Formats: sequence, C-alpha cells, structure tokens
Amino acid sequence: MLYALLAYHDETEVLGWTDAEDAAQMDRLAPVHERLAEEGRLGPAARLGATSTAMTVGSKPMVIDGPFIETKEALLGFYLLDCGSLDEAVQIAKDLKAANPGAIYEVRPVVTFLPGAPLARADGGPELVRPRR
Repeated sequence: MLYALLAYHDETEVLGWTDAEDAAQMDRLAPVHERLAEEGRLGPAARLGATSTAMTVGSKPMVIDGPFIETKEALLGFYLLDCGSLDEAVQIAKDLKAANPGAIYEVRPVVTFLPGAPLARADGGPELVRPRR
C-alpha cells in the first residue's frame, strides 16, 4: 500500500536556517532516507518551494496567491512510501520526527487514479502503484 507522509513545519523557522543549519538537518534525516531507499520503500520525495510562491485554484475559475492556511505550520515537503501497513508508515513518520523534531508528519493512504501509469522503482522491484482490480 502506498502512503504519503506530508511534512509540515514552521516555514519562517525553516527559511531562517543558515545553509549550515539546513545541511545539518538533512544530515540528521539521511539515515532514515538511506534505510528506506535500501528497503525499496522510498518513492518520490520532495521539498516544496516557499508558500509565498504558491498559487491556489479555488472553486471559482480564478487563481489567487498563497495557500491561506490558518496555522504557522505549512506543508513543506512529502514522501511517497510503499509500506505493508499503516503501522509501518506511522513508524517511519516517528523515525523522521525523531530526526526532525520541529516537523509534524501527517500519514495518509494514497489511492491511485491513473491506471497504466505506475511509478517505477529505481531498484527494479515491483512497481509502487499497483493496478486496480
């Protein structure tokens, strides 16, 4: 089953990190990333651009600036993981949280809707997106 781990953080804090502080945080996350890659469970992962560069498409046919969230935390990145259960995905979120205590991780099952468009795995293992039955 695919799970999305959505990484939220105080954007002002993250954008205020020096290059050295940012690199140190990535070094703390690296062991978790490397383990997941070796296990063949890590799909696409990304750090998102600043919310000030975001555009929102609403219910009316118009585009507006920003995500307009009601909290200081913003969605700053995500992981796509192949896990055998929700418990496994939650444990990975806990591992990431231990390496990045300032972040909040949301775990959501991913329901694919593009049959015939699998996400290939770099290790040659089974596709991350399984065909619908």
